[in-house]
Amino acid sequence: MYLLLDIAYNFPIYFFQVLTIVAIIGAVLAASTREDAFRAGDRKGKWVWVGLLAGSAVAMATGLEFLAWIGTVITGIYWFDVRPQLKAIINGDYSY
Repeated sequence: MYLLLDIAYNFPIYFFQVLTIVAIIGAVLAASTREDAFRAGDRKGKWVWVGLLAGSAVAMATGLEFLAWIGTVITGIYWFDVRPQLKAIINGDYSY
């Protein structure tokens, strides 16, 4: 019983800790992606996305909820919009 209450009470903390790890992984993946894929996808540059994702990880790790939500949005945009398009471009699937 107390375990469930503890999880429910600390859910935002756990949620942002997981998303911090996801943002760090995204920054590493963005850093390992070819620069020309970002230009071909008409996206911001490679190092801009690495900086945005690293900044998002720092913002989510601070514990300030407003900054953490901004970092969550940036991380979500990378994972659900930018990365699928870059993968399609790199794999030669230009249907995106």
